[in-house]
Amino acid sequence: MKIELYDTTLRDGTQRKGISFSVADKLKIAQKLDELGFHYIEGGWPGSNPKDAKFFKLAPNLNLNQAVITAFGMTCRKGMKPAEDPNMQQLLVADTKVIALVGKSWDLHVYEVLRTDLKENLRLIEESCAYFVSHGKRVFYDAEHFFDGFKANPDYALQTLEAAIRGGAEQIVLCDTNGGALPWEIAQIMDKVRQQIKIPLGIHAHNDGGLAVANTLIAVKHGATQVQGTINGYGERC
Repeated sequence: MKIELYDTTLRDGTQRKGISFSVADKLKIAQKLDELGFHYIEGGWPGSNPKDAKFFKLAPNLNLNQAVITAFGMTCRKGMKPAEDPNMQQLLVADTKVIALVGKSWDLHVYEVLRTDLKENLRLIEESCAYFVSHGKRVFYDAEHFFDGFKANPDYALQTLEAAIRGGAEQIVLCDTNGGALPWEIAQIMDKVRQQIKIPLGIHAHNDGGLAVANTLIAVKHGATQVQGTINGYGERC
């Protein structure tokens, strides 16, 4: 079984106190990650700051042997169509082959963070994925807080993944965003997801409980074929 390595040092890694990469730093790190053999390098969030936008403008000048630069963003805003959302347009301007799109999988966050209903969230996921696929992009869907969401409402958590698949996502990345899942929970939930979701699965584990490596390894044992992480555990609890 081939395992893809997806590095998010340049995005998740920068979400940590004391780390602030310059554009030159980000370009040098991307070059080194390619030399180390990573398959994907998440360059940043082009809609969030000018520095990341500049990185994506300069990244095509890198001499990469195998790594694919990806851009990160969120599903479109509630009540909007993707074509109306400025952040969606910034992702297109980044001009990467792959877009990692994060969306809500926990019904609690649909109600309390997005302040919308469950049906609208499914629309946001499906239409956002479909929008980028229609522009010739490959889409990896990051299911934010998936394991907490699954424990709270498994049927709805799975519906969010199905919405991404309907939109054309080619890979689903299950995120333990709070870092609170235990290895046996990861194993059980991965097995249940694989019964219903037939496209490749990835794992993105945070380390709040000191279990990110263990959870990642058990996820691979139970079918994950993409591993996401950061160099030296830099970043937002990765």
